[in-house]
Amino acid sequence: MLQSPNVAGFSSSSITRVILQGVNLEELRIEYTQRTLNESDVDPDPIRQFETWLEEAIQAGLREPTAMALATATPDGVPSCRMVLLKGVDCLGFRFYTNYESRKGRELALNPHAALVFYWAELERQVRVTGQVAKLSRQESDAYFQSRPLRSRLAALASRQSQPLSNREELERRMAELEQRYGRGGLVPLPENWGGYCLKPNSIEFWQGRRSRLHDRILYTLSDEGKWKITRLSP
Repeated sequence: MLQSPNVAGFSSSSITRVILQGVNLEELRIEYTQRTLNESDVDPDPIRQFETWLEEAIQAGLREPTAMALATATPDGVPSCRMVLLKGVDCLGFRFYTNYESRKGRELALNPHAALVFYWAELERQVRVTGQVAKLSRQESDAYFQSRPLRSRLAALASRQSQPLSNREELERRMAELEQRYGRGGLVPLPENWGGYCLKPNSIEFWQGRRSRLHDRILYTLSDEGKWKITRLSP
């Protein structure tokens, strides 16, 4: 049974317990006991620290270790969030690719500030990143685009991302037409409305789950001089 709060009020007296099929969601919890995170253990450079954690996530065999939640917002602050895949990280920032006319693309065009979250549940770890986003060059976008599997390239042409679609058949028909045109090989052109972004971070927070919710949180913030400051945050 699902018990919903009185959304009109949201007072403490109106909020009831949420129970799904006999399970009380308030009672679902686990203890985090695998690792610790100390200031003395982390790399002075948060990008190198991130690369270490990412490599450990890959080596652990996690499903989609490069998956990250990307949060954007309109100029007046209305947020939206979705999962995308990290396609590169270096001293310049975190790279991903998408349709520029998608909701995230439209929001980034008007408000180029964004946030990322990586969550590796099996390792009891989370990384949060904030920063400013800029488009990658056409050359870099095309180099990545041409490295994708053929059907992924065709899907980028077929999909008018975030736009209304009358039915599934309409999308599949466009895909079939493109397969007929390009399926025998040849160069698939990079769509004008598709390409990459780089999020240049100004803060990166590393979170390690700990017992009794006394988690470790290490925050890197970028100073005006371009140097990273390390701070421990309360959990």
